Formats: sequence, C-alpha cells, structure tokens
Amino acid sequence: MNSKSKVCFFFPSASIDLGNRSALKKFIENLFKSENKEIGLVNYIFCNNRTIRNINRQYLKHNYATDIITFDLSDSKLITADIYISVDQVRDNAKSLGLSIKSEILRVVFHGALHLCGYRDKKSSDIQKMRGKEDLYLGKYGVSPV
Repeated sequence: MNSKSKVCFFFPSASIDLGNRSALKKFIENLFKSENKEIGLVNYIFCNNRTIRNINRQYLKHNYATDIITFDLSDSKLITADIYISVDQVRDNAKSLGLSIKSEILRVVFHGALHLCGYRDKKSSDIQKMRGKEDLYLGKYGVSPV
C-alpha cells in the first residue's frame, strides 16, 4: 500500500473481528468520498463498557455506557475525529435485536462516519435518514442490515 490509511483501528481494552481490516478502512474512506467529504484522519477506538462510560461521564456528563461516542476534532475542511465504540455494548445490542455481531459492529462503525458527514440522530426524521444511510452502506459492504 503506497499511501498511509486515513482510517485507523485501535483495540486498547476490547477486541472484535472486523474481517478484512484493510478492505474496511478503504470502504470507510470511500463512504466519506460518496458523501462529498474529505478525510484527514479518523481513529476508531474499540473499548469496553467501563471505558466508554468513563468517557461519557467525563465529556458528556452521562453516567452510562453507550455503543458509540464520536468526537469531531476537525478544524478545517478535512474531517479529523476519534470514534469510541464499546464492543460490550455492541454485542449486547446485537443480542437484544437478534442481529449478528458483525452486522451490528459495522452499522455502528458506519454510524460514526455518517455523524462526521453531518447526519444526526436526535429527531425521528433524522433517525430515519441515518438508518437509511446505514442500511445503504451495509448493503454496499455486502452485509445484510437485518
């Protein structure tokens, strides 16, 4: 590979099988291109519930675990971010929704990227758009969204 990837994966307190990591990184870079965004560097940090709860408490004043927290660190037109994903929470969500862990982890990975592209998920109309985009990219990646 000639150029350095603009997407990095870190596993400080959890591990999960992402399949072909190089292919996934390239796909995420292409997702940003498809959304007309230019990527500088996006770090995905896969962690456990304790770590994400601490981050949630410290930065967002929420005392609970969540599946993802996205920190947009961009200071120019280049997207720069740290995305924390709780592998524990993703596994719990997949189980309760009756989904495969693979499809749920990829949905959350794409969800973080879509936040950086400007998609929101607070209002029901925004959630619907976000889900549609998640499903679109899951399909393009060859994973069933359900």
